[in-house]
Amino acid sequence: MEIYIPMHHVQKMIQGKKKRVLEPLLPNIIFVYTTPKSIVSFVKENPQNTFINFYFNHFKQDEYGKNPPLTIGYNEMMNFINITSMDNEHIRVIEPEQCRYKSGDLVRVTDGDFKGVTGRVARVAGQQRVVVELKGLCLVATAYVPSAFLMKIK
Repeated sequence: MEIYIPMHHVQKMIQGKKKRVLEPLLPNIIFVYTTPKSIVSFVKENPQNTFINFYFNHFKQDEYGKNPPLTIGYNEMMNFINITSMDNEHIRVIEPEQCRYKSGDLVRVTDGDFKGVTGRVARVAGQQRVVVELKGLCLVATAYVPSAFLMKIK
């Protein structure tokens, strides 16, 4: 079982002084890479883990009409980890309303800090960024990425 908790640095006032503090990017969310059987046993059958629960996919229903736990594809997750594991204060979780897609084209970043990241080009906070979506959960925007560092994926 592997876990991932995306973290980021924020500026906070602590006792009248500005401090750079590390905190979760998505509060109360832990990503787990494991088999369905072992995660069900860990969450449901372990009395010490009563505070842990699934994040349910509200856009799907199983054969019983219930929402299944949200699962994220391996490539999507690796892309998300590539972005969120960087120590860059300009990476942000955004709402769809904050994001204006330029062309909707899928691109890969070919150079710079975000090399290898795949997403869609969008204008966020007045800058061109690459946005990665975890369907059913969130959108994460990189820092500014120049057009010369982007390669369109067909």
